Amino acid sequence: MSSAFTKEQEDDNPREDLPDRPVSSHRNLVTPEGLQQIDDALARLHGEIEAATSKDDQHAIALAQRDLRYWTARRASAEVVRPIADHSVVRFGHKVVVELEGGERRLFRLVGEDEADPSKNLIPYVAPLAQALMGKSVGDKVEVIHHSAKIVEIA
Repeated sequence: MSSAFTKEQEDDNPREDLPDRPVSSHRNLVTPEGLQQIDDALARLHGEIEAATSKDDQHAIALAQRDLRYWTARRASAEVVRPIADHSVVRFGHKVVVELEGGERRLFRLVGEDEADPSKNLIPYVAPLAQALMGKSVGDKVEVIHHSAKIVEIA
């Protein structure tokens, strides 16, 4: 085999060419809590790089550097949306309670993409459900998880 098709290494550590994490094309809207999460991630990653460097752990360095590039880009593009006191219609950052046809109530909070955590009812503002809720008022009907629902509270 030609040496053009082989990769010679001078040490036993594998080379890490990790692709960058994809960055959303949507505006990077964040709540104040979301901005703090980004700052916390940046601080944690700087510590991880320092620890991995002291151990000469190339894989850990590469992973942390890739995540650091992602979070640095997200911090640079973050648009903080302060809480909006007017709860007459659903907006970014609001909590929304909907009542499904059977009477079950569900709470959702519309947040930035990186803040989203469905297990905590935090949904990204770009998700179809969030888009269905945006601009609606108490009493309006929306489609939620393949069911008709009525908005009963906006906080």
